Amino acid sequence: MAPGSLSYYLPDSQLYPQLRDSIADTWRAYTAHPFVAQLADGTLPEVCFRHYLGQDYLFLIQFARAYALAAYKAESLADIRAAAAGMSAIIDTELRLHVDYCTGWGLSQDDMESLPETSATMAYTRYVLEKGLQGDLLDLYVALAPCVIGYGEIGARLAGDPETKREGNPYASWIAMYSGDDYQKVAAAHAEALDRLWQERAGRARLSQLIRTFDQATRLEVDFWQMGLDAEAK
Repeated sequence: MAPGSLSYYLPDSQLYPQLRDSIADTWRAYTAHPFVAQLADGTLPEVCFRHYLGQDYLFLIQFARAYALAAYKAESLADIRAAAAGMSAIIDTELRLHVDYCTGWGLSQDDMESLPETSATMAYTRYVLEKGLQGDLLDLYVALAPCVIGYGEIGARLAGDPETKREGNPYASWIAMYSGDDYQKVAAAHAEALDRLWQERAGRARLSQLIRTFDQATRLEVDFWQMGLDAEAK
């Protein structure tokens, strides 16, 4: 299996491929969205990327809350620790790195904190929290999966695609971040958590419900890309 495919990093995953393959058209609309294609060839307008970066900062704050909810929903000390580690990774590491990265694009932390959340940001992040509140830890982790694992798949695919522009591409560092070993390990750990929770919590009897959640969350990811792309028209 080629290193450019996320399947290379998730060789033993059971649930995630079923979720992804069951919504093939929606998944393609997400992972091959024009926003992603323009990241790959370096043609994405900078105003679109800056708009996306600002909303992604607000997005990460809400995802930290989702991991706090995961700790509350957990039924074992191991799951509490995993959720706490996920929240810590966002608030102690990822947000700091995001702020540092955004500085290079002319965005300060104060700038981003003062931004209003777009409808796409609110819709997706609140959907994830709602699924976690309504359901159990597996429901929450499935709702998170299009983002956590999907970004890893997108990064790995773009990094492995010979058509991706490398020299002079202003978004090459973004691609490198999500295709790198550190993020690929995050994606793999999430896939492993999905498999473990699926086996613990009714397995195949819940598959159709989980597919529906995964599909809805992925469609909201499509809207999040589109939100960034639409910034050019404003």
